[in-house]
Amino acid sequence: MAVDYAVIVLYLAGMLAMGWWGMRRAKSKSDFLVAGRRLGPVMYSGTMAAIVLGGASTIGGVGLGYQYGLSGAWMVFTIGLGLLALSVFFSARIARLKVYTVSEMLDLRYGGSAGIISGVVMWAYTLMLAVTSTIAYATIFDVLFGMDRTLSIILGGAIVVAYSTLGGMWSITLTDMVQFVVKTIGVLLLLLPIAVIKAGGFAAMKAQLPDDYFAPLGIGGQTVFTYVLIYSFGMLIGQDIWQRVFTARGDKVARLGGTAAGTYCLAYALAGAVIGTAAKVLYPHLGSPDDAFATIVKDALPVGVRGLVLAAALSAVMSTSSGALIACATVANNDIWARVKDVAARRRPSAGDAADAGRASGTEQAGDGAEEHDEVRGNRIFILLMGLAVIVIAIALNNVVEALTLAYNVLVGGLLVPILGGLLWKRGTAAGALASVAVGGLTVVGLMVSLGVLANEPIYYGLIASLVAYVAVSLATKPTDPEVLAAWRARLAGRPDGAADDEPEEEAAGDTAVSVARVLAPSTAIGRA
Repeated sequence: MAVDYAVIVLYLAGMLAMGWWGMRRAKSKSDFLVAGRRLGPVMYSGTMAAIVLGGASTIGGVGLGYQYGLSGAWMVFTIGLGLLALSVFFSARIARLKVYTVSEMLDLRYGGSAGIISGVVMWAYTLMLAVTSTIAYATIFDVLFGMDRTLSIILGGAIVVAYSTLGGMWSITLTDMVQFVVKTIGVLLLLLPIAVIKAGGFAAMKAQLPDDYFAPLGIGGQTVFTYVLIYSFGMLIGQDIWQRVFTARGDKVARLGGTAAGTYCLAYALAGAVIGTAAKVLYPHLGSPDDAFATIVKDALPVGVRGLVLAAALSAVMSTSSGALIACATVANNDIWARVKDVAARRRPSAGDAADAGRASGTEQAGDGAEEHDEVRGNRIFILLMGLAVIVIAIALNNVVEALTLAYNVLVGGLLVPILGGLLWKRGTAAGALASVAVGGLTVVGLMVSLGVLANEPIYYGLIASLVAYVAVSLATKPTDPEVLAAWRARLAGRPDGAADDEPEEEAAGDTAVSVARVLAPSTAIGRA
C-alpha cells in the first residue's frame, strides 16, 4: 500500500501546487471567476467533463451498475444528454451574454427584477451540491487510510478550499484538466478492462446474472424519466455548469467542446455500469451497492494501479466540489451580497450619495486596478467563507442522497421554466418569472415534506405548477419593455450595442454590474415614467 499512498499524496500535493500557480494568473474578476473567458476546445471540454462527472457519477454510477446492471448507466447517461442539449442548443447564446451568473442573465432578460429570488435558489442548490461532494471524501479516505469521517471531510475539503481560494477559476481549470486525465486513465483505461477480465468476460457475466441486468430499462422506465427531469434539465440551468460555459473563448468552443464533453459522459456512464455489473459477479453479497467501487478497487487491482484508480475517484469528487464551491461563492457575492449592498446604498442620505459619487469618480480617474484587485479579493473571501460553511455542514449531514435530491428538485422545479422561457419565449415577463420560481419551488418543497424527499411526484407537479404560473402570469401582465428586449437580443447576438464587455477581454474583464446598469438604465427610466 506504500506505493498507493505515495500516488495519492503526490496527487494532492499537485493540486495545491496548481492552485498556487493559478493565483498568479487571476489578476481580474474575469480571470478569477471565468478564467478570463479564454479557454480553448481541449481545456474547455476536459474541464466541463470533469465538473459534471463527480463522485456520484463515479462511485454512485458503479453502485447502480451493481444493483441494476447495464441500465444503471441511465443516471450518468442523462447527465450526458443534458450537457449535449445545453451545448448544441443554448451554449453559444449563453457564452455571448458575457455575464457571471444565471441570475444576471435573468436580470438582463426580464429587466432587473427577477434576479434576487433566483440567486437565493441557485445559492442553496450550489451549496448543497458542494456539501454532498465534500461528504464523499469520508468514503475515499476511509478506504485509503482508515481515517475518521470528520477528519476525512476536513482534509479533503481544506485542499479544495485552498486551491479554489488561491486562484479561483484558473486554479480550478488547471486542476480539473489533470483530474479529467486521471479519471480517464484510472476508470476507463484501467479499472474497466481489469474488472471485466476478473469477472470472466461478458459471456461469463451474462451467464451468472439475471437477464434484467442486461435489459435497457431494467432500472425502470419511471426512474429513467425522473432522471431526465432532474439531471438532464439540471444540466441546462445550473450555475456550476453555466459558469464553465462562460469560460469558453467563443461560440464555437462552447458548442463543440461541450458536445465532446457530453459524448465523453455517455461513454463514462456505460463504463461505470459495466464495472458495477462485473463487481456483482465477483462480490454478489455486498452490504451496500455503493461499496462496489471501493471493494473492486481494493481486491482486484494491483499495487500502484490501485492508487491511481483511487486518485481517479478522488479527482472526480474534487472536480465537482471545487466547481460547486466557486459557483456558490459567485452567487453569494454577486447575486446576493452585492444586491444587499446596493439596497443599503440607495437608502443613504442624498448628501452621502453625492460624497460617494465624488469618491467613485476620483477612483475611476485614478484607474481600475485597485477596483479589480478589490473584486478579486472579495470573491476570494467569499470562496473561503462558503468553503468553511460547506465543511461544517458536511460534517453535520449524513443523508447524501436526500440532500442532493433536495438540491436538484428545488433547482429544476423553481428555475427551469423561467430560464428556458426567457431564452425561448419573448412574451415571458418578470412577474411571470417570479411567480414561476415561487410557485414551482413551494410546490416541490411542500410535496417533498408530505410525500418524502425521494418521491418522484414533487418534481413532476412542481414543474407543471411552475409552467402554468409562468404562462398565466406572463399573459396577464404587461409585456417586457421593448428596450429591455432589444438590449437582450443584442446581447444574445453578441453585438457591441448589447454587451459592455466586447472590448478586449483583459481590459473589459470585469464589472458586469456596470454593464448591466448601462443596458437596463434607459428601460428602467421609461418603466418608471
